[in-house]
Amino acid sequence: MAAPLPDPANSTIFGRILRGEIPCDEVYADDQCLAFRDVAPQAPVHILVIPREHLVNLAEAEAHQAALLGHLLLVAAKVAKQEGLTGFRTVINSGEEAGQTVFHLHVHVIGGRPLAWPPG
Repeated sequence: MAAPLPDPANSTIFGRILRGEIPCDEVYADDQCLAFRDVAPQAPVHILVIPREHLVNLAEAEAHQAALLGHLLLVAAKVAKQEGLTGFRTVINSGEEAGQTVFHLHVHVIGGRPLAWPPG
C-alpha cells in the first residue's frame, strides 16, 4: 500500500512535519506512520508516533481505522525496543481537557526513567 499523500489542509505542526516543511529527528517511518523524538521530552526517551492520515484524536477514530490504530501501537512497541527500553509508557491524549495540544492523533512513547503513577 502506498503512503497517503500529506493532507495540505492539516495545518498542525505534525501536518507540516509530514509535508517536509519542518524537520524532525526521525526514528522510524513506514507507509502508515512516522515516529520522531519529541522536541520537549518529558523523559530521556520521548518519541511521538503519528499516522500519515490526518486523524484529530482517538475520540474521532472510526471502525475503519482500527488497523491503523493497532499499527500505531505496534510501532510504539517497536521504537521502544529500538531505543533499548524494557519498560515504557504509551500515552494518547484525546481532547483539550486531557492535555492534547496538537490536534493530530499521536502516541507518546516515554521511558528511560522511573515513571510515577498516577500521571499528571
